[in-house]
Amino acid sequence: MPPNTPPEIAALHIARVALDAPVDRLFDYLAPGCDEADLGRRVEVPFGRRTLVGVLLERVSVSDLPEAGLKPLHAIDRSTPALPADLIELARFAAGYYRFPLGAVLASLLPPALRRTERQRRDALPAAYALTGAGREAVAALPARAPAQRALAQRLLAGPVVRDDLDERERALVREWRRLGWLEAADAQNIPDAETPPALTEEQAAALIALDQHGDGYAATLLYGVTGSGKTEVYLRRIGAVIESGRQALVLAPEIHLIPQLEERLRRRFPARRILALHSGLAEGERRQDWLAALAGAADIVLGTRLSVFTPMPRLGLLIVDEEHDAAYKQLEGMRYSARDVAVWRAHQRGVPVILGSATPALETWKNAQDGRYHLIRLTRRAHAEAVLPAVRLVDTRGDRPRMGLTHSLGAALEDRLNRGEQSLVFINRRGYAPTLRCNACGHVTPCPRCTAHLVLHRAGPGYRLTCHHCGLTTRPPPACPECGSLDMRAAGQGTQRVEETLAERFPAARILRIDRDSTGRRGAFAVMRDQVAAREVDILVGTQLVAKGHDFPHLTLVGVIGADMALSSPDWRASERLFALLMQVAGRAGRAERPGEVLIQTGYPHHPLYQALIRHDYPGFARQTLNERRAAGFPPYSAQAVLRAEGRDGDAVMGFLEAARETGEGQEKGVALFDPVPALMSRIAHQTRAQLLVQATARAPLRRFLDLWLPRLGGLPGKGVKWGLDVDPIEG
Repeated sequence: MPPNTPPEIAALHIARVALDAPVDRLFDYLAPGCDEADLGRRVEVPFGRRTLVGVLLERVSVSDLPEAGLKPLHAIDRSTPALPADLIELARFAAGYYRFPLGAVLASLLPPALRRTERQRRDALPAAYALTGAGREAVAALPARAPAQRALAQRLLAGPVVRDDLDERERALVREWRRLGWLEAADAQNIPDAETPPALTEEQAAALIALDQHGDGYAATLLYGVTGSGKTEVYLRRIGAVIESGRQALVLAPEIHLIPQLEERLRRRFPARRILALHSGLAEGERRQDWLAALAGAADIVLGTRLSVFTPMPRLGLLIVDEEHDAAYKQLEGMRYSARDVAVWRAHQRGVPVILGSATPALETWKNAQDGRYHLIRLTRRAHAEAVLPAVRLVDTRGDRPRMGLTHSLGAALEDRLNRGEQSLVFINRRGYAPTLRCNACGHVTPCPRCTAHLVLHRAGPGYRLTCHHCGLTTRPPPACPECGSLDMRAAGQGTQRVEETLAERFPAARILRIDRDSTGRRGAFAVMRDQVAAREVDILVGTQLVAKGHDFPHLTLVGVIGADMALSSPDWRASERLFALLMQVAGRAGRAERPGEVLIQTGYPHHPLYQALIRHDYPGFARQTLNERRAAGFPPYSAQAVLRAEGRDGDAVMGFLEAARETGEGQEKGVALFDPVPALMSRIAHQTRAQLLVQATARAPLRRFLDLWLPRLGGLPGKGVKWGLDVDPIEG
């Protein structure tokens, strides 16, 4: 130490902080008063002209930078518990595997309220609510056309309501009523009795015995069960055993609309336990409070979507990934991680079991089970004593030609269910009124001026609008064809809105409900619709993949599928796997109780092997054939892939960058091949040209070594205005 160094400077520690910045490094700051207990805490630091929130990861005595150039920390947040070491280790794994800056990974793990520099905090939410005097007067005047509000009002009039007993729709109402002064904090009401678990089937009992034999240490198990076989009951029994032993359970669902139904089942089974549902639908203050409760170990069960795999849980004893095959577990921007794969790694890290459940497992998961890396448990029969798998019938559209989307066979089947008082689902995975607007004179279709996509025709009140589902552009339909001037512009094809209209014209007395992203955009709307179906206030559902999985509609006996053939011609080599899984899932909505179900699939290719496997409900056969095809082609899971994705307004610059990247990586690692750059499947979105470069290796180890050498060189390549990122284990072309 230089002799003239002031003692107060000599006593300073240097803190290394992870920041949400595009550079994968830690940043050094002077940190007076910082000690070991501050590792993992949130800190506020100067960064250029801004102040950023970061996570303090290391304390050192020497910096690579001159000490005179170091700035001091602005603040250390000691009011919030530090991130535990195992969570930081998990973040380091994700950052390393998915090649993303550690600071950006850690920032994404924090709830939004903790990513900002504001010091103020929202008040903690009360554990229970009661009506104020003004609230009692207000709810007495609620209109009859507001059934959800009236139902919550009746509960509150009977006494205080516990916050954890509210579903997503009710929590939204509570937030609004608190703002209006209708509600106040109250003491929690008495805990209700837990529901009596149903009797186990022989297969469920055998599954639980097998899971018990695997023990409490790390074990990855694929619970392969046909739709309606009672996988959720197996989850609940295992969760019960784990929380009774004083540990915590983490349950993942692929999409937010599946959370309320699963949360309701958990609360009925474990009413005395603290259950937290973490997802983007929560208010910011509520999400922060629940995340901190999980961090403090106050939660017994955490239920959430993809990002919840990173929830801090000090007593973690079990991870469950429901519908593990679902593509929604893959993050498609930022750090492109797979929550399913991170869950398996985290289970191994913590030495606890992980259960992957599905009726149509991802082929990677199925191969792991076949190779013995995962345990395999099968549920081959439906749990309801009188329920059987639905009969699948193919309607050949070459003979039974559809009119307005419906064949004669499907129309007759719908009429038969209406006469019998049973519910039906018409499934079409296209929202809007029609896929495009076309000129009947010259064939011109309306393109999006910003994307390589057609504008989709939507019905909007009494009129129509054209919308791009990629960039969000919305415009009015042109009065005449911009190519030939013809006034004969027509809707081409079918979307959910047009099918709904067609059904209303054909069955005017039927109660028809459309469930898609447009109709469920309002907070809590999906829960209301699900309740309407359960209350038998709906005769025919028209829906997209939102209703294809995870929902139990006991009175639904018919599923009709429209437009499935489009996926057969997709250039994406995973399209057949996704189509099979989607159709198996939507078929599983039919006949889940005592009444038998039937599935009608309209197709022009009735002899296609995929449809023939569907008729037999033969996932193992489909998986065997598809894996053989993948092996022959050298595709995953028989190889490892990464895709370098680039975009920019200048298409030549984008392709030039990728070509330079390919040349830089050629011959760097044995067993690694770099393919020529190609346009993305959607080659332009919002004026940004998009292209990609595929890297394929014989195994993960050579791919990892190659990326270690290759990625540091990419930052120096020419490519003005080009943004790029790496996608490890990609699931889309």
